[in-house]
Amino acid sequence: MRAIWKGSIGFGLVNIPIKLYSAVQNSSLDMDMLDGRDHSRIKFQRINEKTRKEVPYEKIVKGYAINDDYVILDDQDFEDASPKKTKMIELENFVGIDEINPIYYETSYYSEPETQGRKAYALLLQALLKSKKAGIGRFVLRSTENLCVLHALDKVIVISKIRFAEEIRSTEEILTPTDININKKELDVGLALIDQYTSKFKIDQFKDEYTSDLLKIIKAKAKGKRPSIKKLKPEKASSDDLYSQLMESLSSRKGA
Repeated sequence: MRAIWKGSIGFGLVNIPIKLYSAVQNSSLDMDMLDGRDHSRIKFQRINEKTRKEVPYEKIVKGYAINDDYVILDDQDFEDASPKKTKMIELENFVGIDEINPIYYETSYYSEPETQGRKAYALLLQALLKSKKAGIGRFVLRSTENLCVLHALDKVIVISKIRFAEEIRSTEEILTPTDININKKELDVGLALIDQYTSKFKIDQFKDEYTSDLLKIIKAKAKGKRPSIKKLKPEKASSDDLYSQLMESLSSRKGA
């Protein structure tokens, strides 16, 4: 793997030099966009909207619009905005990992200590495991400040980017049935149904079935065969009454 970031974790007065590697990869199939007439690949170009000519990558700059004009920013401007955070993940506080709502999570990275930081890295890893806590910090990646969570996974400190509070939209405009009364009998059966479906979370039990089935179709078509498609069998409850549907679900789950 190729490191995507080099810097340090600031743990009090302890400085832990690290590298970051992407911890995730896309499981979907890599598709090319083609011209339907001759199957030639489509090429995207960066076009100047006035001249309609292609702009070389090295000539592209970033600008912020103010009063119908642009203020142009360079790499130094981004670094000057937060010089300390460009190469440092400063731990600001520690929280219980279960206190962080999943809506905040974005993507995760594996951290690897440089040779001179291995002991301090091992200390922080063991402290996170023993305390069952996660560290909250900030760092700059690709000219953008990111909030992040440091948590232990096996023998690695994982750094997961999370969203700032202002990035989460309000739920005020979402119409939810808060005025509907759920009686105790219905709630008890709902809780019993959840209890029946409850088990320990094991991520390897969940496979990307859509991509797997799509690949089977691709391979069949490559051989000139008609791919076999699974027919969807919609399940329908025998009653429109919510309590009856819950009880029927509970019974069918027991049978399974």
